[in-house]
Amino acid sequence: MQNLDKHVISQALQWLHNDEPIWLCTVLATFGSSPREPGSLMAATCDGQHVGSLSGGCVEEDFLQQLGDGRFQKPVERIRYGAEGNMGNNRVTLPCGGSLDVLIENLASTPENTEHLQNLLATLDGQTVKTRRVILDDSKQSSGALLLHDQPQSERVWLDPDERFVDIRVGPVSRLIIAGVSSVSIYCAEFALAMGFEVIVCDPREEAWANVNVPGIRAEYLLPSLFIAAADNCHHATAIVGLTHDPRIDDLALMEAIQTPAFYIGVMGSHKTSQIRAERLQRIGGLTAEEVARIHMPIGLALGSKTPAEIALAVMADILRVQRGKERHEL
Repeated sequence: MQNLDKHVISQALQWLHNDEPIWLCTVLATFGSSPREPGSLMAATCDGQHVGSLSGGCVEEDFLQQLGDGRFQKPVERIRYGAEGNMGNNRVTLPCGGSLDVLIENLASTPENTEHLQNLLATLDGQTVKTRRVILDDSKQSSGALLLHDQPQSERVWLDPDERFVDIRVGPVSRLIIAGVSSVSIYCAEFALAMGFEVIVCDPREEAWANVNVPGIRAEYLLPSLFIAAADNCHHATAIVGLTHDPRIDDLALMEAIQTPAFYIGVMGSHKTSQIRAERLQRIGGLTAEEVARIHMPIGLALGSKTPAEIALAVMADILRVQRGKERHEL
């Protein structure tokens, strides 16, 4: 999940607390070119306030116009935007040529809906993946949605073959832990924030923070290894990177990172430096060859990067590659 999704649910809760009904929209499927993936969220109120997105803007504009005209009064319905057919005669041509199916839930300000979104927000802040099951029965007077333990299917969104319900996998927001402040770290944090990551930068050196001004990051003034080792700070959607060139910071962070379920662990350095570090981590750190093999070093895609911004771009590109399940030879 992205940090934007967490923001959507937080704002939706605020509207419910203010006794405003909301419309929660979820991208169910995309066909052809589409800027948002299945599971992406948007929430809106009847007066046009909205947060999140479903596309590049054309879908949002049409949805808000129809909402203002009094449409979407059923507890739950599905519509299709684009050229690949339609649902219920709802159809808008997308400039990109693709199409997408959208689930729309009309949620009144009730204790049940508020509790459900609070539990959903806790899941995004938590450690485990769950399944949000939405009952596709528009004859009911209220939307039916449950949070279940993760179901066997691997798809982010899964539609029951009989179209009785749709399952949407939800889980912790993607997190990037940066070990140490450096020029590369700053660019990496900025790129990661733009990509929807929650960003945490750890560095105990007071002088390192002197010129750091990146709105949106979480600053931790302690050794990265201590933060990484603490309970509940790392989960399966966490990436951990060491970007200081200081083995006193990077190596300790790597030794703790290996003990976590992080999907990406990487450290900056040349091929020669990386070889020396691998030997040191086994000799002094006690890591096995298999554990060392989990570490991406040198970190990042081989883009010929020279400047701090270019190196950070290569780092985030490699993190995205692993997150999307792509092998290097597929690029």
